[in-house]
Amino acid sequence: NNDTEDEERLWRDLIMERVTKSADACLTAINIMTSPNMPKAVYIEDVIERVIQYTKFHLQNTLYPQYDPVYRVDPHGGGVLSSKAKRAKCSTHKQRVIVMLYNKVCDIVSSLSELLEIQLLTDTTILQVSSMGITPFFVENVSELQLCAIKLVTAVSNF
Repeated sequence: NNDTEDEERLWRDLIMERVTKSADACLTAINIMTSPNMPKAVYIEDVIERVIQYTKFHLQNTLYPQYDPVYRVDPHGGGVLSSKAKRAKCSTHKQRVIVMLYNKVCDIVSSLSELLEIQLLTDTTILQVSSMGITPFFVENVSELQLCAIKLVTAVSNF
């Protein structure tokens, strides 16, 4: 049983390392695109869409469930609890790697708003970005992300 727990912990650490490296790659790509005087060839639509997909996925599946218990799925399939009951049972302690990911995702969301001011994007990409910018306002305990989302929604509305 102890070996299984160690193996599970190592597996989880490996996954989070890959998630963190992916966030770094997204940030690097967005930082390059938002640098001053970049040529048009740098704005690759596929890269922008992948960054948005990555960000939306980890917001919905990693960060929102960690910060707001209403977004958590009960692995045991227990009874349905109300939002208030879930929030009352929540602990506020977060793993260091989750906090790092949260900060990187906030940077990505903020940089996407800068990118919108620089580069024209397709309608489908704008729809993805706008849904990513609106969702944080329905999640509790993500105030930094909400500030970044305000900037993103403002950039979309100016689009």
